[in-house]
Amino acid sequence: MRTLIKEIINKENQSVELMGWVDTRRDHGKLIFIDLRDRSGVCQVVFLPKPEELHGLADKLRSEWVVKLTGKVAKRPENMVNKEIKTGGFEIQAEGLEILNESEALPIGIDTDGYEIGDDSRMKYRYLDLRRGRLNKNIRVRAKIEKLIRDFLTEKEFIEIETPILGKSTPEGARDYLVPSRLEPGKFYALPQSPQQYKQLLMVAGLERYFQIARCFRDEDTRGDRQPEFTQMDLEMSFAGQEDVMALNEELLIKLVKELMPDKKIQEIPFPRISYKDATEKYGTDRPDLRKDKEDKNLLAFCWVIDFPFFEKTDNGGWTFTHNPFSAPKAEHMESLLKQESISDILTSQYDIALNGFEIGGGSIRNHKPEALKAVFKIMGFTDERIEKNFGHMLEAFKYGAPPHGGIAWGLDRLVALLQNEPNIREVIAFPKTGDGRDLMMQAPSEVENQQLSELGLEIKKKK
Repeated sequence: MRTLIKEIINKENQSVELMGWVDTRRDHGKLIFIDLRDRSGVCQVVFLPKPEELHGLADKLRSEWVVKLTGKVAKRPENMVNKEIKTGGFEIQAEGLEILNESEALPIGIDTDGYEIGDDSRMKYRYLDLRRGRLNKNIRVRAKIEKLIRDFLTEKEFIEIETPILGKSTPEGARDYLVPSRLEPGKFYALPQSPQQYKQLLMVAGLERYFQIARCFRDEDTRGDRQPEFTQMDLEMSFAGQEDVMALNEELLIKLVKELMPDKKIQEIPFPRISYKDATEKYGTDRPDLRKDKEDKNLLAFCWVIDFPFFEKTDNGGWTFTHNPFSAPKAEHMESLLKQESISDILTSQYDIALNGFEIGGGSIRNHKPEALKAVFKIMGFTDERIEKNFGHMLEAFKYGAPPHGGIAWGLDRLVALLQNEPNIREVIAFPKTGDGRDLMMQAPSEVENQQLSELGLEIKKKK
């Protein structure tokens, strides 16, 4: 039965069977040493000159070969203890060896943090890049963060619900990824920019408390903290006001940092609040970095930004929403919204959470009455026909006893990157795209067969 490397510290003088990768190999005269690596850690294995057959097989080993070996756990002499690793006080005296798979020389090094290697090489060989300790740790920390979120929200009576990936294209601020329908030629699904409409419909359904670790897709230019596909921690609550949503999220973030990031320090609890107007006037941004010591990588300065303007002018002189068309105005501005007057003065119930100069989440209380939602689109210049075409399903749903509700979405990739002191979100995503949206490992996007295009009723026109 396989023993994990981390378990050998409790198995002195016992025989064990280990499986993993050869991390390094060293020859000391007639002795051969390897460091063996599995998901739980690294340990030293020693091969003695005899038996000769075992020694000869060990002599063939090279880095990243996959092996199974048996041996006895022995305590290392005090002056040879490796205090850098948890198993450093023990070694395995090899008794048997089986080579499960050999490895060619790796095209990229994995024994450093990897920052010195070009992104193109790292993305092409991402399955190797993920073997390096830094990235391996990032992925494991991310999994712990997601588990804590799930456990916390489940305890608070939230229900985890998956929403559709194939949906309808609606104007929500970014460009949609479109998926052609084979069964209805000329029609398209859209990949979700967020689960916004679905989660509000779940509130109409009476489920009251929803959350999801949600995949989202936006066809827009990429940068260090943006990808074509990304992950949100998404939640919605019925019969909740702004204070309820903010308090819940603040409690969750504090718990996450204290339990999983013991080296981090939150600068101020409760999180300070600042209006959009004050933030932009004082700091020149709506995501201010409030750290008192910006050189301290372990200092976390969370803050809430509130009282955003609902609308802003477009380049052609019309109006568009600043955050989300489904947001409700602050209560004192509801009359102005319904009358479609004093538009520049209308403030929304939007609340953003910022961390060290980055927006990590945003949400709002929603318009749950059809006339209020319709007024938003009227201000944006939508005709009745367009409102019905794009959002008729929402307006219809709100006629049937929709409860007041609100929620928030975190940029989970960005939060994890900040907590891990990483320069961009690619470092905390298992299989990210390059800066220009390509998957160099799978060679995507790629051309498809003409037969596939024909089945979809599509043809490719070359750009002039």
